[in-house]
Amino acid sequence: MTLEFFLCLATLFLIAGMGAPIAYAILVGAFVYLLAAGQSIGIAGKVLMDGLYQSFILLAVPLFIVAANIMNAGTVSDRLLQFCVALVGRFRGGLGHVNVVASLVFSGMSGSAVADAAGVGKIIIGMMIKSGHYTRGYAAAITAASATIGPIIPPSIPMVLYALISNTSIGYLFLAGILPGLLMGAVLMVMNLWISHRRGFGKEEPVPLKAFPRVTARAFPALLMPAILLYGIYGGVTTPTEAAAVAALYALLLAAIFYRSLSLKGFYTILVASARSSAAIGLVIGGALILNYVVASENIPGRVANALVGLDVDPLVFFLAVNLLILLLGCILDATTIILVIIPLFLPACRELGIDLVHFGVVAIVNCMIGLITPPYGILLFVINAVTGIPLAEIIHEIWLFLAVLVFALLILILAPDITLWLPRLLGYAG
Repeated sequence: MTLEFFLCLATLFLIAGMGAPIAYAILVGAFVYLLAAGQSIGIAGKVLMDGLYQSFILLAVPLFIVAANIMNAGTVSDRLLQFCVALVGRFRGGLGHVNVVASLVFSGMSGSAVADAAGVGKIIIGMMIKSGHYTRGYAAAITAASATIGPIIPPSIPMVLYALISNTSIGYLFLAGILPGLLMGAVLMVMNLWISHRRGFGKEEPVPLKAFPRVTARAFPALLMPAILLYGIYGGVTTPTEAAAVAALYALLLAAIFYRSLSLKGFYTILVASARSSAAIGLVIGGALILNYVVASENIPGRVANALVGLDVDPLVFFLAVNLLILLLGCILDATTIILVIIPLFLPACRELGIDLVHFGVVAIVNCMIGLITPPYGILLFVINAVTGIPLAEIIHEIWLFLAVLVFALLILILAPDITLWLPRLLGYAG
């Protein structure tokens, strides 16, 4: 490690440790490297602009954010929740199951765990507490855990970012996330069922079967969005970025015209909130592009790859070690930073060891999502605390069992790559 790179890392960790936003820490650390190396600060601007102009795919990020915020507005969330209640509310721990199924449904619309937790999550927490069967902490914990599914089932903002740094196909990444997302939902529902029987949670009043077609019809237009997205991408009609634009337009038409639940003022509020969220992600992306230039200048990926080849590391051992590192980093870093800054370091080694990059990417993103509920930095825990007022201590007390089953699902995905790659291979992926 050169002195310049050491100064870069020391500055980054010092500023982040002082509580500054991670994007600012990355940017200042990169600037310190350029100054110490005697390079022009203008290089940062060139790297940033080149990275943005050559990444048309990044347009999908703000578009998916807009679509998610629109779908969380008005009566769209209510209609989808009623459908989920009719579907699984009749079983023991019914509203817990509804919580997980609602996340599975919304994951096909938002691509954002935070949007899921702050939108439909807030509503379902209120329903669970009002029913009198669940504690506040349990309702918040299962909501946080199920919200991690949001970026796994397509569309997915983290997968867009991973595609940017790994040059893999977004279409195949989206396909590869479907079965892992369903697996995460399944293990959470099994855990909810076990806890419900153990604690004696009551059943909800079942929705009569004759009412099910009416409830489904009310939610059907919203349920069509994932189908439209997937058909557009895999039917060759749209690129993933164009599909994001279609999703945003469809959500707007649905909320404003079909359901008539979105006013002009509400739409303006959504655009402002979406711009702020996009800007926050954009700052991290910009910092990561410059930091990646620093890492490339130091040839860190090449050194890691050469060291691993010299050690003759088994691919599975390497895969497990990287995921353990990501799991630990998830306790202190946000998912965007891990995807844009940490994961690129291991991609050359993955290629050298013959690890499929689509499989690696999906597993790494699942791992990053688990980090969203891992204390002390679990951002979803803070989001739910902010929107509901439920104390963090109560949420953290209940999160551990859900965290354990999600780590179990992660281990299954690592050891059984066919779960991730079956759908992509079915549609022509050669990996």
